[in-house]
Amino acid sequence: MVLERIDIHPTHRHRDFKLRRGRPFPFGATLIPGGVNFSIYSRYATACTLVLLKKHQQEPFAEIPFPDEFRIGNVYSMVVFDLDYENLEYGYRMDGPFNPSEGHWFDRSKILMDPYAKIIGGRDVWGVQPDWNDPYAHRARIAFDDFDWEDDRPLEIPPEDLIIYEAHVRGFTRHPSSGVKHPGTFAGIREKIPYLKELGINAIELMPVFEFDEFENSRPHPQTGEQLLNYWGYSSVGFFAPKAGYAATGHLGMQVDEFKALVKQLHKNGIEVILDVVFNHTAEGNENGPYISFRGLDNQTYYMLTPEGYYFNFSGCGNTLNCNNPVVRSMVLDCLRYWASEYHIDGFRFDLASILGRDPWGAPLANPPLLESLAFDPILAKCKLIAEAWDAGGLYQVGSFPAFGRWAEWNGKYRDTVRKFLKGEAGTIGEIAQCLQGSPNLYAGAGRSPATSVNFITAHDGFTLSDLVSYNDKHNEVNGEYNNDGTNDNESWNCGVEGPTDDPGILALRGRQMRNAMTLLIVSQGIPMLLMGDEIGRSQYGNNNTYCHDSELTWFDWTLRDRNSNFFRFVRHCLAFRKAHPVLRNRDHFHNQDRVGSGYADITWHGTQAWNADWSSGSRTLAFLLCGKHAREGTVQDDYIYVAANMHWHSHHFELPGLPPGMAWHVFVNTACPSPEESWEPGTEPRLDHQSSILLGDRSVVVLVGR
Repeated sequence: MVLERIDIHPTHRHRDFKLRRGRPFPFGATLIPGGVNFSIYSRYATACTLVLLKKHQQEPFAEIPFPDEFRIGNVYSMVVFDLDYENLEYGYRMDGPFNPSEGHWFDRSKILMDPYAKIIGGRDVWGVQPDWNDPYAHRARIAFDDFDWEDDRPLEIPPEDLIIYEAHVRGFTRHPSSGVKHPGTFAGIREKIPYLKELGINAIELMPVFEFDEFENSRPHPQTGEQLLNYWGYSSVGFFAPKAGYAATGHLGMQVDEFKALVKQLHKNGIEVILDVVFNHTAEGNENGPYISFRGLDNQTYYMLTPEGYYFNFSGCGNTLNCNNPVVRSMVLDCLRYWASEYHIDGFRFDLASILGRDPWGAPLANPPLLESLAFDPILAKCKLIAEAWDAGGLYQVGSFPAFGRWAEWNGKYRDTVRKFLKGEAGTIGEIAQCLQGSPNLYAGAGRSPATSVNFITAHDGFTLSDLVSYNDKHNEVNGEYNNDGTNDNESWNCGVEGPTDDPGILALRGRQMRNAMTLLIVSQGIPMLLMGDEIGRSQYGNNNTYCHDSELTWFDWTLRDRNSNFFRFVRHCLAFRKAHPVLRNRDHFHNQDRVGSGYADITWHGTQAWNADWSSGSRTLAFLLCGKHAREGTVQDDYIYVAANMHWHSHHFELPGLPPGMAWHVFVNTACPSPEESWEPGTEPRLDHQSSILLGDRSVVVLVGR
């Protein structure tokens, strides 16, 4: 006798459709034997209708009201049997009050996307003009869990060992010079994995890959007519779906498999994947924005609203997601668990993360429940959590972000201090010393490790490294906002001429400043992060806010790999050097004392005189010595490393600290030397001729290895 499962039999009918009461969890659309379980939440809706469409068809082929008995609490759930789910798109109509002053925007005429949709159609190919008359622009589809991961799993590289590379999926391979089969896609990145390995990074941080609309706020440039798009993607349409337009197979609906294949291949090559996630706002904008999903499903639950029903705008993008509402908090957790488990993602960087710590009325919380939940979630336990510890509402929490022992931070203070020091600005010596140690002034007192600090000098938002040394001011005219957008506080220096020049002296100084920046970054405790293209001198011609450009302005020009091969080699050497020396990657802050009986403290400070740093406000020189016998537990004893920085406009002799008997100083980097002698492959560094002192040229950095 064969016993049949009773839960695969319908109990209700609607016209030709067989139905059954659904399971309220999980939210979204889930394949079950014989059918699909649909589950959607709304606290204030009075009724819900499931809308079914065939792919790419404007008109629904069915609309099925949820019977009252299918609602449990505030969740509507229903099983629909015998659907052709491979050719299916679905959405919802919600009945309820329309009263914006009370926070309610229900409109039954709108078809709404499932916020838990795992695939979203409607923008299947990047840059193809959508049908503006389509009543359902962003369409929920059903994903199939049939990808063969083999034995892949997240890599769990210790945070202090990371070298992060921030990249834009499309920009990395879209340029005609990339030579990949499918430019601008997840598949394109797969072809460039050998390049990433050669460079030496072990984590790639991808700018937003959740489904977004590149045509959001698209417009022609008022003077040139150039089509400006939402290129960066910091405006999510759906949090569970990879962007179809980033997939070569997006027009086939295969973006899930294509992105998983990229993650799998990166893992095989020892490279972690960190996603830049945007939970602070959505693409629905302010009161004048479109209905996509949340606004029509339950506006009062999902968004932070003023007492008058308007949208709080702590994101600077029109609305603010109400992340500390328990329902929204659960959605964020569900989302990250999904990406960690189904996509094997290694970590997340949270855009404008300080918003996630505000209460529903905008006030900062002492112990934000969402941040605590993420920190202690069992599924996310090994994921890196990185906060952009500020928001557009003026909350700046670098060094004070509620970390719960788990959160790292983009260290904006590191960026600003290093930039000022590189310019030769007075009064920066004490601050730069903190930065080089992993910012213990920010993190040590709270028991947070040096790897709390994600150190960066450039990122997608701001100047590239090449532009940082080539422009005093932003040049954003091509953005069509009359150069009013983007920050004016760049701490940059053009080295004497604004923009391009043929002056050999200025070009030499700019190259030296770029080498100085990269050297300081890799010898700093914490986690270094590079911006895509900085290693080959990519320029955006002084534009520090290229959010709207899908053009050669933002694409990675692969011809620069050969044209700036000397700088690429220099960066590659720097990253290899960091990997070779565990003393640069400590898990704990320095104690400034000898804890192992080597005769040297773990770190000592020097100036032009050994053992005597100049901490005065007018000083522009600083050196430090790391004792390799204090390398972190679990590693072999390291070499001694001496770093000297002269940001003065005159050369200075630096007296060198003596080494133990039988050891000698070798030169790894001297940024003032002509190529190829400005850096050496780790392990091949030549012995320094004079062991007692070294001449540092103006605005230069030297790294010596004692062995």
